[in-house]
Order: sequence, then C-alpha cells, then structure tokens
Amino acid sequence: MKIGIIGLPNAGKSTVFNALAQARVEVKKHPFTTIEPNVGMVRVPDPRLTRLAELFQPERLIPASIKFVDVAGLVEGASHGEGLGNQFLAALRETTALAHVVRCFKDGSIAHLLGGLDPVRDIEVIRLELLLADLATVEKRLEKIDRGRRADPHKDEDAREVLEVLKDILERGEDCRGTELAGRVRLLLPDLPLLSLKPILYVANTGETGAGEEAVGVAALREKAREDGTKLIEFCGKLEAEIVSLPEEDRGQFREAMEMGEAGLAKLTAAAKNALRLITFFTKEGVEVRAWIIPEGTSARRAAGSIHSDMEKGFIKAEVVSFPVLDTAGSMVEVRQKGQLRIEGRDYPVQEGDVIRFLFKT
Repeated sequence: MKIGIIGLPNAGKSTVFNALAQARVEVKKHPFTTIEPNVGMVRVPDPRLTRLAELFQPERLIPASIKFVDVAGLVEGASHGEGLGNQFLAALRETTALAHVVRCFKDGSIAHLLGGLDPVRDIEVIRLELLLADLATVEKRLEKIDRGRRADPHKDEDAREVLEVLKDILERGEDCRGTELAGRVRLLLPDLPLLSLKPILYVANTGETGAGEEAVGVAALREKAREDGTKLIEFCGKLEAEIVSLPEEDRGQFREAMEMGEAGLAKLTAAAKNALRLITFFTKEGVEVRAWIIPEGTSARRAAGSIHSDMEKGFIKAEVVSFPVLDTAGSMVEVRQKGQLRIEGRDYPVQEGDVIRFLFKT
C-alpha cells in the first residue's frame, strides 16, 4: 500500500508525514519546504499480532507496512506546471491512494496562500487540479491512439470509447471514482495513471484547541466529506508528531493525558484499508509470524504468491483458521483437536484475519 500525501502549501502535510512515518523531515512556515518527495515506510499497527506473539512465541514478529509519499504543496495551475506541479503529480501517479491533508487550524504565523481558513474551498482547488491533470493525460492517450498503427483495432476502439467518455466527464469537472466506468478504465487501460480514479481520504489537520473558526472549518469539512462519500480522519498533526518523537513507552501515557484517543496512523490505516478494499492475513513459518495486506477476494493461491512466487506455482493447499477462533482456542493444538482447522483449495477467497499455513511443492 503506497499512499500519496497531498494538499495546499502550509496545510501541514510534512508535519502529518512526520507523525505518520515517525520521520524528521524539515517543516518551515513558508510554502514549498518540500522540494524532493519525502518517502517513509511505516509498520501497520495491528493488536492481533501481539496476541499471535503470545500464542506462537516467534523469534520475529513482522507487521505489514505502508509507504507514505509526501510531495510539495499543490497550487492553482499545478496541472500546467505551476509551483512544482508537474514533478509531483508524476510522483503521485505511482501511488495506490491519496490522503488529502486539509488545513483546519488557524495560525497567524503561518500564511494561508488563499486567504482565510476555508477547508471546503481548499479541497475544491486541489480536486480541480487533479481533474485537469487527468484531462491532459486522457487527451494525450487519445492522440497516441490516433497516431498508432492499430495492431488490435478492436481493442483501440474500445479504449477510445472509454477515453472519450472520460474526457467528457473530466471537462464537466467531475470524476468517476468508484463507478462502473472506473472498472472499465482499469480493465482496458491499466497503464493509464489517472489521479481522479485513486481512492482518496480527507485528513483534517486540526489545531490543538478545536475552538472558534477552527471548529467551524472542521464542521464544514465533515459535511463536505459526507456529501462526497469520502472518509474523513481528524487529528492534530503537530501533536501527533510530538508524540512520535517521544520514547515509545511514554507515548500511550501522553496520549491518555491529552485525551487524544486512537493514534493518527491507526485511523489512517483502517480508513485506507476500507477505501482500497484490502484485508490482512497472517502466517507462521519457522521462527517468524508475519502480517500481509492483500486485496479483498484474493484467492489462496494468489495470497501464497504475495509471499513467494514459488509458493504460488507449487500451491497444494492451505491450512486456515480465523484469528477469533485461534484466539479463543488458545493454541493450534486446541484448534486441531476441536476440528476447527480448515483445509482450503487454490480458489478459496482469503478472509480478513485468516491465519494460514500454505503447503506447496518446489
């Protein structure tokens, strides 16, 4: 899972990146502090791994991971190269999903490029730039089809039909995220890197007080997220970044004292998995217990391939027990004695929380 962090300059993207990736990238009170994309690999928090460690006593416990990519703030005209637009729009095309950081804090020492606090306006500015960038991409692909030799004329015509519909939608200032057309694009044009098709999450970067104008901004953003059908995550990036700078053993106590609830990374991970329709399964092999993130509906054979291609090629069967069953039983011995260990074939769709042992031949 690779998540691009986007937003206007001075929205606090790099601060949020520091909080999520437990990084120390430079944060200044002026636009375009970020020149090169910041990239951080983060372990996905999952309390089930703690329980599996108790049950299996492994030497190594390996969580799943997320890669975050923090790019420079996008501005009006980014789709035409304004600011550092072209460079960073290209970096975003390689991501799986987008986390749009929206400024919901008021700070007189940090200028807002568009004036006063208005999260809904800020979202629309970025949304329009993504649509315009996609429109340029679609138009270039149509030109390419026109110039091509048409080795497969039928396929070219199907692609042209989809591209023409896309062009019309984008020119109207709309996107087709989550629609049937989006599915056709992925099928016929899998190499077309459209930003407006990527799942998106809103991240409200709130102030420490949540009062007055800030509270009004968050309320408006909640309504906007509801209208768009988009998941909204709220946290104070500054506080979250301060917490992850503390020794790990002190973080929980600080969070409790500040009454902050669930960590921002946990919130974002859960929301991203939901938006991307991803699930987690676990394996115990040798001295290692590990979590893996795969798309919902992935077959057992393909899931084995996410570990190693040889396991997919030589797949024989999968021994499966759900985490709740194993948790209650207390051991694999009990699971087997109670007849709760299932034998599944290659086409079995792996479920959230499955603990799996793959049997394969080399």
